[in-house]
Amino acid sequence: MKTKLLLSTSVFLFFTFFGNPLAQSKKFNLDKDLLLVHFDCKTDVDDVQTMAGLSTLLKNKTYQNLNYHAVTGTYGIQEGPYVPPNTLLERAFKGHWSDAHTDIDKAVKEVLQKVKITLSQNGDVWIADAGQSDFSAKLIAAVKTEMKNINSKIRFHVVQHSDWNESVTAEKALNYVKTHTDYNKIPDGNALNNGTPGFRDPNYKELKKQVKDAELLDIWDHAIAISNQYNGKDDRYLNEAIAAGGLDFSDLSEVCWILDIQDINNIQDFFYRMLN
Repeated sequence: MKTKLLLSTSVFLFFTFFGNPLAQSKKFNLDKDLLLVHFDCKTDVDDVQTMAGLSTLLKNKTYQNLNYHAVTGTYGIQEGPYVPPNTLLERAFKGHWSDAHTDIDKAVKEVLQKVKITLSQNGDVWIADAGQSDFSAKLIAAVKTEMKNINSKIRFHVVQHSDWNESVTAEKALNYVKTHTDYNKIPDGNALNNGTPGFRDPNYKELKKQVKDAELLDIWDHAIAISNQYNGKDDRYLNEAIAAGGLDFSDLSEVCWILDIQDINNIQDFFYRMLN
């Protein structure tokens, strides 16, 4: 425990005095770029709360017109049952989402059309792999088939924060994404003071004090209900932070990195900055 504390303190001091060396060299362009957020939803329920976190970010006036699309069911080779989030996705994103769990080929086609529009208008595509990179590999391969003049290494930016997610991505798919995109591995969003926001806190109980918007609060209530319904059930992963009544939307650290707001510290700071 002392070793971890010293390491965390050292990392925090490094970023304080020398800046964040993990910041991206190219910035997301709100006027023409596309944000894709890929959720595996298998078997951890943190993806469900990340959807609510993304919905919270979209309430901020800076991001109200963000060009985005969410995809569920983008899991890799891990075993275990799926966490069905479709009712939440529709509440949160109202049509700005696709279901790769039900029909992966249809999902690729739906996202491909959005990607082609962005690329044809000289925008870049940014992918937050809030899970594995298997779906991203299929999507990029489809783009390269239909738009042979596109340099995917320059126009696609993939962000991953989890060692475990990489370990359960099919090796061929992970290698493909790393080879054909600007692939960025950032520090884990489950931890604090490592250069990205820490969005996992078993002790956070201030949600209803922070969220006053009725529609957004309904989204969070629904996300928490789904989380509690499936957390640790039927051989799913038991998320202890959520089981304790706290929150875990750690995958949103990737979106914050993409949007260059990775200096957000924790859940409290996130809600304050997005909703005030």
